[in-house]
Amino acid sequence: MIKPSINLQDLRRKLYTKAKAEKSWRFWRMYVHVCKMETLQEAYRLTRRNNGAPGIDGVTFEAIEKGGVDKYLQQIQNELTNKTYYPMRNRKHAIPKGNGKSRKLSIPSIRDRVVQNAIKLLLAPLFERDFQPGTSGYRPKRPAHAALERVGEGVVKGKRRVLDVALKSYFDTVRDDILLSKLASRVNDKDPLRVVKHILKANGKKGLPQGSPLWPLFSNLYLNEPDKLLEKAKAVTKKNGYEHIEYARWADDRVPRAQRRITRAI
Repeated sequence: MIKPSINLQDLRRKLYTKAKAEKSWRFWRMYVHVCKMETLQEAYRLTRRNNGAPGIDGVTFEAIEKGGVDKYLQQIQNELTNKTYYPMRNRKHAIPKGNGKSRKLSIPSIRDRVVQNAIKLLLAPLFERDFQPGTSGYRPKRPAHAALERVGEGVVKGKRRVLDVALKSYFDTVRDDILLSKLASRVNDKDPLRVVKHILKANGKKGLPQGSPLWPLFSNLYLNEPDKLLEKAKAVTKKNGYEHIEYARWADDRVPRAQRRITRAI
């Protein structure tokens, strides 16, 4: 009997269910699904939806679609399956943050963003269940504003003292070896890890490339251990059925600063 090929949506659902049921399970044969045309087509759709700027090669969506998307994706698939794929250097771009400071973006080429979205489609279901309730931003049904709502709920319950913490140069200081070890805790397939390693190296000696489709997932994964400790603090300090601590973290700069300041005004 020939087992029918599973579609991407069902595969992602099964990965999530398995990861939820067995927290120490390491998934294997992931790379073959990354290389599937269905995965690459969905990855291109996600990349196209964001309609971002071209990378260092200058190739635009218009140029790709003029030459044929199927032909473009077939070339990417060949490079992945033959293990000849290497990401290009990221195009650097600075955007102002205010107070005379700027945030450096590392913009991958469209080709590399497609590959990164393909990898993300397979990796995200493995780690989503491991993330903590207080972590918001770039998660399904957990936008960054959910963190503000959680703070508001804490205020209603009588919590009045707020500690507002911002991580300085977080994305510039992430260590590749630590991040890869966290990925390997769930992925027992050297090929996708090899591609991720090349993606990280394309950004420089260390740090996560802001502007990459993978950085939101990786940033949440990297901070998951501190999140666990802070969630544990809620249980440890609980007394007479009442929690004295509330914790919320978001990884999304799109939350307006005026809204962030509500915590300082309490």
